Amino acid sequence: MKGLSCLFLCLLFHFSFAQESEKSQILAQREASNQALRAFDEELNATFLTDDVLITTGAGTLLSGKEALMDYVQEVSGPRMYWIRTPDEVIVNPETQLAWETGTWKGYFEDSEEPVVGGKYSAQWTKKSGTWLIHSQLFVTLPK
Repeated sequence: MKGLSCLFLCLLFHFSFAQESEKSQILAQREASNQALRAFDEELNATFLTDDVLITTGAGTLLSGKEALMDYVQEVSGPRMYWIRTPDEVIVNPETQLAWETGTWKGYFEDSEEPVVGGKYSAQWTKKSGTWLIHSQLFVTLPK
């Protein structure tokens, strides 16, 4: 019985350690993506997305694929804006190589530190390529 308990504890430790390692990788990818958006580097930001990414904007527009996102960003008129996503929770499923992220987002005008818009978001990450990439994101604009 002691051997079985030890095996269970070892597996639990291994799973917890692996979960935290994967979570850290996702959080690092999210931070790098935020920095790319802050620098208005859409090409770099696109490297954190799958080619077939699905994004629902805070205004409810559904974008399908990196190319559609790049076109959408190019077509936006008005002052330039950047967005920062702040994760509240990341849960990894190592069996499916998928992860769930949820948190808050804020939008800022260029050269400003005061948010002008924000809300909640959720993201699905995939590691099927060997690197954690965003496969889908849903943003909802909410009142301050």
